[in-house]
Amino acid sequence: MATDNRINFWRRNAKVPGSVQPVYGAQHPPLDPRLRRTYPKDTKPKFNNIKTKKASSFHEFARSTNDAWDIDDEEDEEFLGTFNPAVSIPPGLHTTSSIQNQQHQAGDTESAVSHRLAPPTTEGPNLQDVQEEDTEYEQANGKVVKSSSDAHLNTSSVRSTLQKQQSLPVRPIIPLVARISDQNASGAPPMTVREKSRLDKFRQLLASPNTDLEDLRKHSWSGIPREVRPITWRLLSGYLPANKERRELVLKRKREEYFRFIEQYYHSRTDEHYKDTYRQIHIDIPRTNPLIPLFQQPAVQEIFERILFIWAIRHPASGYVQGINDLVTPFFVVFLSEFVTEDMENFDVAALPLETQRNIEADSFWCMSKLLDGIQDNYTFAQPGIQNKVKALEELVSRIDEDIHNHFKRYEVEYLQFAFRWMNNLLMRELPLRCTIRLWDTYQAEAEGFSRFHLYVCAAFLIKWRKEILSMVDFQGLLMLLQNLPTIHWGNEEVGLLLAEAYRLKYMFADAPSHYKR
Repeated sequence: MATDNRINFWRRNAKVPGSVQPVYGAQHPPLDPRLRRTYPKDTKPKFNNIKTKKASSFHEFARSTNDAWDIDDEEDEEFLGTFNPAVSIPPGLHTTSSIQNQQHQAGDTESAVSHRLAPPTTEGPNLQDVQEEDTEYEQANGKVVKSSSDAHLNTSSVRSTLQKQQSLPVRPIIPLVARISDQNASGAPPMTVREKSRLDKFRQLLASPNTDLEDLRKHSWSGIPREVRPITWRLLSGYLPANKERRELVLKRKREEYFRFIEQYYHSRTDEHYKDTYRQIHIDIPRTNPLIPLFQQPAVQEIFERILFIWAIRHPASGYVQGINDLVTPFFVVFLSEFVTEDMENFDVAALPLETQRNIEADSFWCMSKLLDGIQDNYTFAQPGIQNKVKALEELVSRIDEDIHNHFKRYEVEYLQFAFRWMNNLLMRELPLRCTIRLWDTYQAEAEGFSRFHLYVCAAFLIKWRKEILSMVDFQGLLMLLQNLPTIHWGNEEVGLLLAEAYRLKYMFADAPSHYKR
């Protein structure tokens, strides 16, 4: 009898202090430490009517503490309205509609991540569709199964949820983190008169017998049109000559030279001397932009392995260092864009002619090599280039924004703890790939763009989050913020503002830091 009373007690009391409520799906995700709210002592919300006293034992503490996942009555109804019966029905009890639900979910698995990340729209789901998706339950094998009539009980809570969604502000449609295409790609609004004029100017410069590289850099600083970005990057990186007549000859010679390196060195990847280098490259390649299907294709990963291995054995002073794998991706995407105009994220590279694949690979290798020639001290032993740049950033921020600098000191945050990655990966882990490509338009137009100007971009990037940084009052919260800055919705406009601020800082603090200019 006592056992029955105890069981009935738990059934009647869904909310028992210290109990763990069942959590299904993503209705209540794990609590992020960054989202914990602190309250003044007299305004902290009370979660129960029990007068709290200092606990002298764990049991007293447990009795005086409510569960963090208590669900209100209205939330219970909404939770049941969105509960997926296909997950919990035992085998053999699935009705026709539940089987259809499972098939529908299986078909949607591929796009589930993008749906969760997509900005809210003005149109919510149809109420009739919501009700139809609620699977009917009946009495089966002596077990009570939910009836379709229960779905109508949740209509008011569903309608309330939809009204909340519809009241949210409408965000402009900007590609999310896994989108490569910039805002000038296919599907964007028609090109403006100004954009068309800029494109015509670029074509005029590129068509001249001897391209004026200074003029090309000046026009490239504020962004390069997608249609002419590949040839412009080849010129600005120093891979191609300014003389138009010589370009085809140089391209042919450099591409052949790269594949001679492949024939000469690539077979040695299994040798004792190089196997550790190749192994590390082989491990890192699948981690490169894992959310973008393009980079998970075997053909693409093989291209990256060859590029990185050949570069490593031709630069023994540094060899391969983790982070260099990221630096290949912008070049590869830009040169691939000459042959792909839509849905590049899912394009099958193996469908291209073999000669085209080889040309993209060789061009990516040479342009990445030109970039790394200017920052190779970032990747030599102990990475002194990065150490110096992080120290320079600390000195620069102390002059630009003393409040942020002192805030870091107060909570013992070292610049090396967050800025090492900014320097090692050139902010590629902080920005979507489409933003990196736009950023590199300017880096290649700037003198010492990847080395010296990058310092001012990092400073501007840090200052942009001033309010969020100063609001964090603990070490862990600060580090988590700095390592997960919310740039998922960034596009060309945000990058343009960042670069403009970096340009301002460069000329306001051109003499600082002094040790960095040596």
